[in-house]
Amino acid sequence: MSDELVLIVEDEFAIAEILGMALTDSGYRIALAANGRQALERLAEGPLPDMIISDFMMPVLDGAGLLLAMRNNERYHAIPCILMSSIPEETVRKHIDRYAGFVRKPFRVAAVVQLVAMTLGSSVKTR
Repeated sequence: MSDELVLIVEDEFAIAEILGMALTDSGYRIALAANGRQALERLAEGPLPDMIISDFMMPVLDGAGLLLAMRNNERYHAIPCILMSSIPEETVRKHIDRYAGFVRKPFRVAAVVQLVAMTLGSSVKTR
């Protein structure tokens, strides 16, 4: 079982809750943030997550803004980030690149859990 910490950055509570439950069931520890600015506050408070799953379109600070801020901070720039969006990845890529993975909404929860496990190189418990 994994002990890795995943920060879920999502402004839609239901999506964050579903992902959080699925990742917890797979052995991950979870932290939540409702937008990019809140995610940066959580990063500053610590502990640093092993991975971030972030929505692309959010109020206050979107996923692209979060990734840019992380790249400009030596403490955070190596944390892998999976982006999620209902818009096509080609459109997302026009705003930001160099992310660890992309998930198109609506998504299959099991596929997201598998992508997290592959990205972190951990084994995942499947139901």
